[in-house]
Amino acid sequence: MINILGAYATKFGELWNISPRALAKEVMENALKSFGLKASQIDALFVGNMLSGILGNQTNLGSLVAEELGVQIPAFRIEGACASGGLALHNAINSLKAGQYKTVLVLGIEKMTDHSQDEITTALMAAGSDEERMAGSTFPGVYALMAQAYMRKYSVSEEDLAAVSVKNHYHGSLNPKAQFQSPITIADVMKSSKIADPLKLLDCSPISDGAAAVVITSENTIRKVKKPIQIVASEVATDTLSLHDRKSFTSLSAVVEASGKAYRKAGIKSGDIDVAEIHDCFSISEAIATEDLGFSEKGHGAKDIAQGRRTLSNGDIICNPSGGLKACGHPVGATGIKQIVEITEQLRGEAGKKQVKGAKIGLTHNVGGSGTVAVIHILQN
Repeated sequence: MINILGAYATKFGELWNISPRALAKEVMENALKSFGLKASQIDALFVGNMLSGILGNQTNLGSLVAEELGVQIPAFRIEGACASGGLALHNAINSLKAGQYKTVLVLGIEKMTDHSQDEITTALMAAGSDEERMAGSTFPGVYALMAQAYMRKYSVSEEDLAAVSVKNHYHGSLNPKAQFQSPITIADVMKSSKIADPLKLLDCSPISDGAAAVVITSENTIRKVKKPIQIVASEVATDTLSLHDRKSFTSLSAVVEASGKAYRKAGIKSGDIDVAEIHDCFSISEAIATEDLGFSEKGHGAKDIAQGRRTLSNGDIICNPSGGLKACGHPVGATGIKQIVEITEQLRGEAGKKQVKGAKIGLTHNVGGSGTVAVIHILQN
């Protein structure tokens, strides 16, 4: 039994006046404080981060974070592209199940906006294949190929895809920690600059700074927690680095595999999920994800979103009430843990204006690369 104790996330966005050390310290201290814990009660640290070695010239991030927390305990940096946060949590959970530790802190962190667009683009493509890099491809280009294939196969319009961003910006307008807090319209998306046909600027998640932390334990704390949250499944699957080596451009097999295992482990079906945080790095990502996760039938993901089936106070399975990566922001190493913080708050009934009424089971979907790695967690109160 894995219980979540403390959970905290910073505001995401262009945080130029705060250092990575300060971000890490803020979330760790607040995650501990939220449950009345001390740093001395933590047995180990797991840090999800993608770019500190490339952009910050600091690869020894585990020791840096332990130093900032003022402890001398085992500390590990986990990297798996944009799924680094989810992978850090998965490894932390396994360390508890193995009996190595009893209580650990998991941190996700990234500082991106101090660097130029070209530097960020090059750094992110370190998660791509050699062939894609040699061809000059970027992740917007790779996901644009998915979007083209999806739209042709299922007769989906650009306006249908735009509805993903509209929904998530609406949710982001309810989130005081979101990078973007203003609603947008289909017309706004359609007239925004084209990045890689058919994806436009408002189809793409932003470059962001931010951090998030959770404290988890294998000890029986049910009696001590007013609203206990358990992680009932944590599953990982991988696929090829290159998009061209896959059987399909309109489904991520790693997501299908990992989510299927997670549902079986939790003893539930996809329809039992009340709320999900989905890795919507691009609008096409969420459309495909809702199908791979079993929320929508094949070819109906974008259309279901356009019809309001994933929107607060209207839909059946609510997706990205935080605003997702699109509106909340996407500091890549932090995203997977921010998703956990959001679902924890939802299941505790502490999500404020973006609260999903009666939420009891939540899912997080964290993806690295163009679907090269997928991490699925299921939480339950």
